[in-house]
Amino acid sequence: MEPMDVDAYLARLDLPVPAAADLTALRVLQERHLMHVPFENLSVHLGEPIELTEQALFDKLVRHRRGGFCYELNGLFAALLRELGFAATLHAARVFDDSGVPGPPLDHAAILVQLDDEQYLVDVGFGRFSRQPLALSAVEPQCDAEGEYLLLDAPYGDVDVLRDGKPEYRLERRPRQLSDFAPMAWWQSTSPQSHFTQTLTCSRPTAQGRVTLSGDRLIETVDGVRHEVLLPNDEAVRVAYHVYFGLRLRRLPMRPGEHPLGTSGDALTTS
Repeated sequence: MEPMDVDAYLARLDLPVPAAADLTALRVLQERHLMHVPFENLSVHLGEPIELTEQALFDKLVRHRRGGFCYELNGLFAALLRELGFAATLHAARVFDDSGVPGPPLDHAAILVQLDDEQYLVDVGFGRFSRQPLALSAVEPQCDAEGEYLLLDAPYGDVDVLRDGKPEYRLERRPRQLSDFAPMAWWQSTSPQSHFTQTLTCSRPTAQGRVTLSGDRLIETVDGVRHEVLLPNDEAVRVAYHVYFGLRLRRLPMRPGEHPLGTSGDALTTS
């Protein structure tokens, strides 16, 4: 990859270059990333391939002002953190299902950042997740705007991450390369069994709660109160993508079930 345009990436987050690679800066970077770069799986429903290279992700997230899912968001954010002087590594995780069973290896990608004698879990690609770094060695629950997080020892040196008592995912301590996630990213974006092919979502936290656009359903949570609106037509959906997520879409993603998986089309672009 050519040298990262750090200034452009930070402009995407509406941030200056941090004065130091410390916990204060990490907290601000994580929260701004969550609020400015949406968690979305639009590419899956546009026939766009998921390309896990830093250059391709930079073009998508920064130049075209898009979002993405875990491999894309955490993959590029880890690269930015390293450019800023943080010791950041990618790690695989297995997402728990509703019955408490962990999913397959490499099901999710998250970030660990080493600061002095502590490692912090940083995740901007899980949808709803902690807005602040979580200390990996903490034995007490850690409170966050998104809930109470508890990190517990798991077999083989892994770490179970719980939110409000419910297991979210099992994190590996072994560092991974971005390319390690490519086969699972392909499966997640093409398999009929994947959650990402079965649903369409674009979501980000806000100062008051969260906003999510799922097909033609706009869902806003403000101060704990959930509001849902059914948008009347494609133009209203297009406007919502722009107003709530900053996305100017040339065409709208097809809803699950409306298209055969693996089809391709003109790349979605934003301006």
